[in-house]
Amino acid sequence: MPTYTISHSGFDLGADQKEQIANNITRTHNLMTGANAFFVQVIFHGLSQGNHFIGGKPVTEPQLFLHGQIRAGRTPEVKEKLVAGLRDALVKDSGLDKSQIWVYLVDLIPSQMVEFGEFLPPLGREPVWFARLSPDLRTKLSALDK
Repeated sequence: MPTYTISHSGFDLGADQKEQIANNITRTHNLMTGANAFFVQVIFHGLSQGNHFIGGKPVTEPQLFLHGQIRAGRTPEVKEKLVAGLRDALVKDSGLDKSQIWVYLVDLIPSQMVEFGEFLPPLGREPVWFARLSPDLRTKLSALDK
C-alpha cells in the first residue's frame, strides 16, 4: 500500500514517461509519509476516445486522473502535502497544465488489506510486519526499497 491508479485520456504516455511518473509518485509518497518504497505500486490505464466524459460530454483534451488508495491514519496535513506533491509531480512529468490533473486519495483500513500475502500493519508497525516475512521476501522487498 499505497496503490496509485492513473487513468489518462486525450493523449498517450510513453514507456519512459510512465517510468518517470511511477518513480516520482513513489518518491513523493516516501518523502511525504515515510512509507517504504516497496509498498508503492502504480498502475496505468489509457482511455480510448469515447470512454471518458466530464459533464456528460466526451473529453477531447488531455486529462490525467490519479486515484490513490493509502493506509488510513495519516494526518490531514500530511495528506494535503501528499496530494499537492503528487499533483506537482504529475504536472512536471506529463507536461499537462494543473487544470488537466485530478488527484484523489482514499483511506483504507490496514486490517482490510493484504499485500505480499500478509495483512498490512497499522502505521508505525512496519518493522514488526517486515520482520515476520520470509527471508526471501524480505530480501526481495529490500531490493525494491533502494
